[in-house]
Amino acid sequence: MQWNSLVTQLFGSFHGLRADGDFLQGEVIFEREPLTVIGTTNHAPIGVRLALAQARAVLDTVRQHPGRPILLLIDTQGQQLRRRDELLGINRAMAHLGASIDLARRRGHRVIGLVYDQALSGGFITSGLIADACYALPEAEIRVMRIPAMARVTKLPEDRLTELSKSNPVFAPGVQNYVAMGGVRALWTGDLQTRLRDALAHTPTEDRRARDGAERGGRRLAAAVVQRVLDAA
Repeated sequence: MQWNSLVTQLFGSFHGLRADGDFLQGEVIFEREPLTVIGTTNHAPIGVRLALAQARAVLDTVRQHPGRPILLLIDTQGQQLRRRDELLGINRAMAHLGASIDLARRRGHRVIGLVYDQALSGGFITSGLIADACYALPEAEIRVMRIPAMARVTKLPEDRLTELSKSNPVFAPGVQNYVAMGGVRALWTGDLQTRLRDALAHTPTEDRRARDGAERGGRRLAAAVVQRVLDAA
């Protein structure tokens, strides 16, 4: 889905959001309350410039509008694979973005992620997966890597990984698998305004991803391991 079509469904034709290249930013009124919207488009590769621009928008909201909810619109192909960004410290820029979102949550901002098109790798980890909860449209595409790339990294045959992906969501791309693993809290279907209203009102502020994954059968051990670590602390 195109970003302007999405935000029109969410906020009406006069939403006020703007695109600066691949960067989306704006303030809207939703349910008579202000909402900061930050995001990316055009399958944006997240480089130093884009990571810092998003972080700045988050920190500006924390400083200027305490407690205001933040909606992250996600469409990214992942980290920018370019020598310039590596030399400038893309790892630190992306970590800064993730830390900024975490700070907003700790300061009482409700942070909601929405994958409306594509979400890959580090660009997704430092945005939607750090929000209070991440949601997705049914047609969205989410993955860490394709099975051929996974085969090269793990040294396992592609046919073996393909077989594993049929029964284990950890090995499989696709938005439904991320719902099963708890990374995506739910899919937004039907009236998107209603879905956003419910998310802002009912999304838990504690991290439920591991528990959701256990209850849905997509990550059977993570929650138990987390609890064992907490019990031993």
